[in-house]
Amino acid sequence: MTSYQDLSDSDLAERLHLGDHRAFAEIYERFFGLLYKHAFNRFRDQEQAKDVVHELFEDLWLKREVMTIDRNLSNYLYTATRNKILKIIAHQNVVTAYAAKQVVTILPGEGLTDHRVRERQLAELIEKEVQSLPPKMKVAFELSRKHNYTYKEIAEKMDITEQSVRSHVKNALKILRVKFGLLIYLVIVFSYSHFFDK
Repeated sequence: MTSYQDLSDSDLAERLHLGDHRAFAEIYERFFGLLYKHAFNRFRDQEQAKDVVHELFEDLWLKREVMTIDRNLSNYLYTATRNKILKIIAHQNVVTAYAAKQVVTILPGEGLTDHRVRERQLAELIEKEVQSLPPKMKVAFELSRKHNYTYKEIAEKMDITEQSVRSHVKNALKILRVKFGLLIYLVIVFSYSHFFDK
């Protein structure tokens, strides 16, 4: 019987390509710690580092039939992780720069129309990400942040426990923070319902 722990990286990659679940599990066990450490060193955030690596392995399995590993497996995974990190950082920088332009003091009668246009664009950007959340998480988040329902009211409305509501909202905020970065995250936390009062 084949011991997957004894297989080389290239053998595991070949078996993964053919849809071998045990090969995938061995790759996960073999490389998760190293990739997590790499991501954590960049983000200094445990949850964000875990999310990046989990997403990498999800992609690895879903794209196993079409992926091409030109170099060795460790280099492939390391490069894929680095690319994901750079993509997240680039996205956060763009959104944070955009958000910084929105957080300005508007003097009476000066630039008010332009400010409202940009605020509406920011609202649309946030709303697009909210709509992509998992269904129950999205409903709980919107009832909490957009409509200001209490967790108890949401639990009754959705027929779930208050703890489930709390988890949905917490996870939604975590996802949005990863997507947008800290500045825009604070806007979402404290001013989300404000965008829909108009």
